[in-house]
Amino acid sequence: MDFALPQDLVDYLAELDAFIDSTIKPMEQRDDNIRFFDHRREHARTDWDNQGLPRHEWEALLAEARRAADAAGHLKYAWPVEWGGKGGSNLSMAVIREHLAAKGLGLHNDLQTEHSIVGNNPFIIMFKEFATNAQYEVYGERLQKGEIRTGFGLTEPNHGSDATFMETRAVREEKDGVAGWRINGEKMWTTGMHVANYIMTFARTSGKDGDSAGITVFLVPASDPGVKIEEYLWTFNMPTDHPRVSLTNVWVSDDAIWGVEGQGLRLGQSFVHQNRIRQAASSLGAAVFCVEESVKYARTRKPFGKPLSDNQAIQWPLVELATQCEMLRLLIRKTAWEMDNMPHKEVERQISDKVSMCNYWSNRLVCEAADRAMQVHGGIGYSRHKPFEHIYRHHRRYRITEGSEEIQMRKVAAFLFGYMGPRRAEFAELEHAQ
Repeated sequence: MDFALPQDLVDYLAELDAFIDSTIKPMEQRDDNIRFFDHRREHARTDWDNQGLPRHEWEALLAEARRAADAAGHLKYAWPVEWGGKGGSNLSMAVIREHLAAKGLGLHNDLQTEHSIVGNNPFIIMFKEFATNAQYEVYGERLQKGEIRTGFGLTEPNHGSDATFMETRAVREEKDGVAGWRINGEKMWTTGMHVANYIMTFARTSGKDGDSAGITVFLVPASDPGVKIEEYLWTFNMPTDHPRVSLTNVWVSDDAIWGVEGQGLRLGQSFVHQNRIRQAASSLGAAVFCVEESVKYARTRKPFGKPLSDNQAIQWPLVELATQCEMLRLLIRKTAWEMDNMPHKEVERQISDKVSMCNYWSNRLVCEAADRAMQVHGGIGYSRHKPFEHIYRHHRRYRITEGSEEIQMRKVAAFLFGYMGPRRAEFAELEHAQ
């Protein structure tokens, strides 16, 4: 087996570094923009008097950086070549996302807002795999131009991990001779609704609670009068763009169905696998940053007249973390490589457990690494003058929001014990033999 990175990817990392130094860093330092990344970051980003939403100046800076990255050919790296991208693979994206996150906080890659000079937009792959020809005609060009911004309406106030029990309902209803659906329900954590023009709304259209089939995805215009943002939920790491949204008597035509009627959860799984492996790589990168910063500090800090790093109580916890980083990197890259070498829709059936392993372990690891970095740095590590508290507060959410680590462990267990996945037939034969 060859574990060396392809030379073109190594060269591309160097190209990204040069772009950051020449274009992004000057933008970050201009006009006191550094306030969004130094100890003032949470206040500078948050409009406390406007529901805790992101300040306009903050989002404008992010947009400026994305435009520069797009002009340089980086933002759409993972997009299909026919859509102006470079067709970047899952493996390449995993390497890139780790590389950028390992640089620490900065305009090049702000994980709190899912902002990066190399965009992580799995919705593009989802559209490519599941959209109908008619939807390509209606939405394809607008999507490529960045004119479609969607909220993801899956979670509900009473239902998160138990998505098959969702209460949002869509019933058939013809309007002015056009076949369509009447939707009623509520969604939670519908990120980005303050700028979204559509909500990908998951609703039960058939079947009973607990059935995986019978859930359909509708592309609902956010401007519909029946769509209402009830409140923005303030979180551990501010600002917030995560609202509770109600849908009351919202009517859409059949054309609004995304993918196949009744098979919406399959589409959702397509989204999460792409997102989870890339997000795992980002958490790994952030963990590496915390470890490396702690090592540097321990070598230079000299309490009692000798380097802090002379103490095994400092060395050993960082050794444990560094070892886990090395092992996790190999699993992430192997899993991403496997994703690249099978049909997109086979990922759920074949290696969904490996994606879950990568994701839940990386999110746990980065929290441990940030906590240890605070401890090694002492009082200054606990302050906002170091980025560790921000890293911890941000990444702590991924132990819940990318599918809680308990749900992801449940997926691993299902594959391990043959309730799902490739080993199912093996265990069926074992039970039959008994």
